[in-house]
Amino acid sequence: MVIKVFLASSSGSTAIKKKQQDVVGFLEALKIDYTQLDIASNEDNRMWMRENVPGEKKPTNGIPLPPQIFNEEMYCGDYETFFDAKEDNTVYEFLGLTPPPGSKKKEIAEAEQNGDAHTAELEEDDPGEKAETDAQEENTEGEEPAEEDEESRKVAEEEEQEEGEEDRDEDELRELEEEEEPGSEED
Repeated sequence: MVIKVFLASSSGSTAIKKKQQDVVGFLEALKIDYTQLDIASNEDNRMWMRENVPGEKKPTNGIPLPPQIFNEEMYCGDYETFFDAKEDNTVYEFLGLTPPPGSKKKEIAEAEQNGDAHTAELEEDDPGEKAETDAQEENTEGEEPAEEDEESRKVAEEEEQEEGEEDRDEDELRELEEEEEPGSEED
């Protein structure tokens, strides 16, 4: 199975560029095989991406922005759903891939399939990991910056999304004007 990441190589939006870099960098870090498909220089890629993003996943204007992620023909999601999967440590599930051998999620899934659900729960609740987590929580008690950082990140993403929409609206208007010019010429 090949993961397909639809990107725009010549996007004017820094928000889109950052999101594309985040997806590609993370896939490379996990050593997940993927293919980059450029929608800026290849009209077939652009049309395929637009036609294969499910209707409920398209923005209100109907044109999905890159990056869009597919596993072969199966739609996985956009940057926001990728980011959520990354935060939840469920990227392999998001991509429709089997976790690599030795990963905790794979061991739990195998134990559950073998009827060792109780063992799987014990492995999932590793006491060493819990102690480490508890220690981290004690160190950060009374600190609110994490929530503020999350809110700041969301506000910044919304602002960047709006910038991208403005850039895209200008590009679409320019394309419409170019399409109208040949028809308005007089013989």
